[in-house]
Amino acid sequence: MPLAPNREVFITCAVTGSGATQDRSPHVPRSPEQIATAAIEAAQAGAAIVHCHVRDPESGRPSRDPALYREVTERIRDSATDVVLNLTAGMGGDLVLGGTETPLPLRAEGTDMVGATERMVHVADCLPEICTLDCGTMNFAEADYVMTNTPGMLRAMGAMMTRLGVKPEIEAFDTGHLWFARQLVEEGTLDAPALVQLCMGVPWGAPNDLNTFLAMVNNVPADWHWSAFSLGRNQMDYVAAAVLAGGNVRVGLEDNLWLARGQMATNAQLVERAVTLIETMGGHVVGPAEVRARLGLTKRAPAARSAA
Repeated sequence: MPLAPNREVFITCAVTGSGATQDRSPHVPRSPEQIATAAIEAAQAGAAIVHCHVRDPESGRPSRDPALYREVTERIRDSATDVVLNLTAGMGGDLVLGGTETPLPLRAEGTDMVGATERMVHVADCLPEICTLDCGTMNFAEADYVMTNTPGMLRAMGAMMTRLGVKPEIEAFDTGHLWFARQLVEEGTLDAPALVQLCMGVPWGAPNDLNTFLAMVNNVPADWHWSAFSLGRNQMDYVAAAVLAGGNVRVGLEDNLWLARGQMATNAQLVERAVTLIETMGGHVVGPAEVRARLGLTKRAPAARSAA
């Protein structure tokens, strides 16, 4: 693979995620106001795209409440800071088996399985410019938890995104996910060129090494747009790796809580560090207007509404 660095790089900031990080750092935002503020600060630091989950404001636990998404969306859109909004559609596919000898019945705690339309309610309501499509089922983390995204579910959700005019960000945790994403485009469920996020080092998906990373990159069609990230202390390493391989980058507290040893980060600080790395490598960080032009996005007005 020839060295072909990307000189015009966009940054995505994943501001809070759905992991159990709310009590591990005081900077992980919980309430819609905190999440929106963190997203705006990340945009001011150089992020062209903000990727948002929502959490219960009291407990910090991940939530699918459409009202919380609506508040986050309106706060970001009503601000004076321009940024491309990317909402997760990955919630609602959580399956926790009862155990190795008694997998059924499923455990109530942790299991959250709903239909395609319910998983897309907040997307249809808020009409972000981008929403995620986790393009496969996988053993995620430990024990008996499975992140469930069947081919039928993905086809249904992908078709809804296309009808709504919301750009799917295909989250690929392994090469097979890219294989199925290409199938979705070939059959017309998703439009080309697609947008891909390569998710590296997430147990138990694509392992966090450069050979696997390049295999993932080489499975992305040449005319598609892609970004990449890795977790924890490898986050900034993958800023450099993604730029060198011709892609864009993602940082943020969803994936990493630390700026340096003993120093907890804010989202804005992680974006600032990514900007410094990109510019040091000779790249230019592009803004939301350039991203919209590149990806064919339409900026939503604050009052934009639709139905699924």
